Amino acid sequence: MAVFKPENVEDFYEIGEVLGSGHFGQVRQVRERTSGTLWAGKFLKIRRVAVSRLGLERSSVEREVEILQAVQHPNIVTLRDVFESRAEVVLILELVSGGELFDFIAEKENLLESEAIEFMKQILEGLSFMHSKNIAHFDLKVTHI
Repeated sequence: MAVFKPENVEDFYEIGEVLGSGHFGQVRQVRERTSGTLWAGKFLKIRRVAVSRLGLERSSVEREVEILQAVQHPNIVTLRDVFESRAEVVLILELVSGGELFDFIAEKENLLESEAIEFMKQILEGLSFMHSKNIAHFDLKVTHI
């Protein structure tokens, strides 16, 4: 079962720059106050009224948290913590630096076969692990390291 901490995320993490945004929230860089470690904070707006179209239903966020807790694998982003306020849920996730794979390939123009093999191996190992747990992914994000 997903555990959402009622504490204020800002008591534990310094909120930094926006890394990306979507329809239901944004991802920001966060720095853990005790260790200085950088993480990604996924700030999700939660729907408070069932008939509202603004925000996500809490149950869908719970499902995402449960899945992330079930898929501990080197090629899948790690969930560190979950915080909940009245208006949003914040997932603290492993920060994957290096940028998007598409941008890396476009900038490089020519990808070596050995590089392509390594990227595909990482992607397919992560997907295979998810599929072994009967989990499908419909919004795959790929980054290079």
